[in-house]
Amino acid sequence: MSARPPRLGDTIDDYCTRCRLLLNHAVVSMIGDEIKKVRCTTCSSEHKYRHAKPGRARNDGVSSLFEQVLRGMPKPGGGREPG
Repeated sequence: MSARPPRLGDTIDDYCTRCRLLLNHAVVSMIGDEIKKVRCTTCSSEHKYRHAKPGRARNDGVSSLFEQVLRGMPKPGGGREPG
């Protein structure tokens, strides 16, 4: 039994660019048999069909900021000798 081609309104899995998760999406735009746009059924955002592939990882600098804060912290024990 062969799978039928997708149609407008069908529910498919895709990576949501707003939720940043693999979620159910409704097909909203097609050219021939190729899906072009989908709408997330969770947050209702529309985006290009990503073929269930996540986007590239964002490097928003959180880890480097955390490292800077740690470098500015005093050493355990305050760096003084007990005495």
